[in-house]
Amino acid sequence: MEQHEYARKRRRLIALTGLTALLVWSSLAMAEEDKTEDITALQEVVVRSTTIDNVFVPLNAAVIDGAKRQSLSTATNDTGSLLRDIPGVSLYGNGGISSLPAIHGLADDRLRITIDGMDLISSCPNHMTPPLSYVDPSSVGSLRAFAGITPVSVGGDSIGGSILLESPMPLFAAPGRTPLLTGHLSSFYRSNNKARGGDYSATFATDIFSATYNGSVIHADNYTAGGNFKAAGPAAVDKPGHILDGDEVGSSSYKAENHNLAFALKQGNHLFEAKFGYQYIPEQGFPNQRMDIISNTQWRQNLRYLGQFVWGSLEARAYHETVRHDMDFGDDKQFRYGIAPGMPMNADSRNLGGALNASIDLTTQQTLRVGGEYQYYRLHDWWPPSPRVLPPGVTTGGMAPNTFLNINDGTRERKAIFAELETRLHPQWLTLLGARYERVGMDTGDVHGYNSRDQFAADVFNARNHERDDNNWDLTALTRYTPSPILSLEFGYAHKTRSPNLYERYAWSTNSMAMVMNNFKGDGNGYVGNLDLDTEKAHTISGTVDWHATDRTWGFKVTPYYTHVTDYVDARRCLQSGTDVICGVPVSNAVTNKFVLLQYVNQRARLWGVDVSGHLPLAKIDHVGAFTLSGLFTYTNGKNLSTGDDLYNIMPLNGKLALQHRLGGFDSNLEVVMSQGKNNISDVRNEIKTSGYVLANLRAGYNWKMMRLDFGIDNLLDKYYALPLGGAYTGQGMTMGLNSIPWGTAVPGMGRSYNTRLTYRF
Repeated sequence: MEQHEYARKRRRLIALTGLTALLVWSSLAMAEEDKTEDITALQEVVVRSTTIDNVFVPLNAAVIDGAKRQSLSTATNDTGSLLRDIPGVSLYGNGGISSLPAIHGLADDRLRITIDGMDLISSCPNHMTPPLSYVDPSSVGSLRAFAGITPVSVGGDSIGGSILLESPMPLFAAPGRTPLLTGHLSSFYRSNNKARGGDYSATFATDIFSATYNGSVIHADNYTAGGNFKAAGPAAVDKPGHILDGDEVGSSSYKAENHNLAFALKQGNHLFEAKFGYQYIPEQGFPNQRMDIISNTQWRQNLRYLGQFVWGSLEARAYHETVRHDMDFGDDKQFRYGIAPGMPMNADSRNLGGALNASIDLTTQQTLRVGGEYQYYRLHDWWPPSPRVLPPGVTTGGMAPNTFLNINDGTRERKAIFAELETRLHPQWLTLLGARYERVGMDTGDVHGYNSRDQFAADVFNARNHERDDNNWDLTALTRYTPSPILSLEFGYAHKTRSPNLYERYAWSTNSMAMVMNNFKGDGNGYVGNLDLDTEKAHTISGTVDWHATDRTWGFKVTPYYTHVTDYVDARRCLQSGTDVICGVPVSNAVTNKFVLLQYVNQRARLWGVDVSGHLPLAKIDHVGAFTLSGLFTYTNGKNLSTGDDLYNIMPLNGKLALQHRLGGFDSNLEVVMSQGKNNISDVRNEIKTSGYVLANLRAGYNWKMMRLDFGIDNLLDKYYALPLGGAYTGQGMTMGLNSIPWGTAVPGMGRSYNTRLTYRF
């Protein structure tokens, strides 16, 4: 039945693609009648631009371009971490290449994250493979974050904002010139975790055709903190020869390789693209999860058409993605009873989608954007039986003889349409009004556990109807006033919605072992889903004051915001009684130093805060160079209005100051990173407090005509600190049981690391 349904969805998308192709070729025929000078004027838009650039960009949006990416990629292969210099953005700790961005305290599935227009979904009960983890920083063309007030044309199924990653636009040779052959080779090394690898690309292009390959490989060991945070010793009792030092962060090693192939064809003011991607992760440890990736394979295909016409622009896209995800205990973890078979947890998914968007110039003062999107996602999450040798005196239990069905062919289907009108009422006034409707349908099959221990919970779940349909509306209203060339004022309101993900609704088992394996919060606790969850609905008001020089050489920006969320998906405490779990019990003051069991539940929440950023040129001295001071500060406060508890994983007051220097091909950056202690914590989760810190990082680079050398020292003073959003340390030892590992240790940040990268361009 599932295969028949998937085939039906695929035929629908093929029909949509065929209709789009007919539209495109009709448009090409009409385009031949346009004047030659019109085509020439539009060519640069096709080659160098994307539809993102045509979207109304609020003042609180920010972009990471190629130069910024080059500087930051010396220290990381985690694409999500490239966003760390954007006001309002913080990062949940996760695996070495899998951090989860948060915007104004809202993270993970509460953000819409697209990769070249594809809506990717983490196919894992621990969200080990978020969308940005599928792209190496070397493959990023631009990375744009819309914080808070987001145009409906780039929003949808999210309440916190949008992050849009685009690959570099295709290169073409100049008309009449010889074909273009260009690319790069780059290698890097980082001392702390012995991270080594490289990235490379090659492009062959004529004036109408372009082909590009890029790839990367990375291998990193466990990293070390700036000091001891635990006792040294064996990682697990059954691995006495595998010793972790007191400062070594267990389960933080990783390996990954990425390969991408892109073809592009340009005809006049029309661009056709076909992109193919492959990623293989043979291993990735997670210091705040009880499992590790032992294999993850992704294939993706992405077709796109982009055209410019007298009346505006048209974009059509179709994509397909498959993921096979396997988890088990890595080298630093063990099965609860120290037995080799471990606990295999597998998932595979298919993701099929498409979009058709148009930007129509109604007048010289008004632009209308309309579009439709479709996505069909199927997930099968199963845990094969793992017979084990029982400890002395135990004769029943275990993870056998059946396969545990965690999500049995779950489906999530989104259909969306939107319209937004951008109007320039006056040279000083600009407005944006938009509405978006989405229908989200979800379903899953019946389930069963390993054995009779899970039978009662499975029967309760199977007895209920699993199908859910949500009708979601998004609205955005924003206005910008520019009283002078050096001052812009912006104010807006947004109503955003998000439907729960498959795990929030359909994770069914109340077995504590299964519950701790269904955790994408990184807090070490156990979670069970809730079939009765409603859609999250967020109301956000925000304003921005942007004061700057006419040439942007200096600038100061401040953005206060307030968000009220109804049906916010938070958690309530559960109590284990024998083999049963009772949810909805009060948060007991006596249970404050253990991992706990939780169920997702709708409650009310509010978040407010302010982002402040700025940059100022200090001096420009002949033969010495130019000096610039930049900084940003962010504060977010989150509260559960239903319980009075603080929201989970809210970044405390934090900031960064950077002194930048540039002289010819040489540039350097000395930055100071600061954070207050995290004392406002989620009591229902027994969230761990962290102390404040001040860190120093140093980076420098030199450009030659065809080469660049980068060098940096992160955590220059080798300071020990805990990551405020790193979660609970569960990176070694017996990790399966609810409280089989000690509670109370936050995942530490990385100690001092010497980083270097050499890049050759041709």
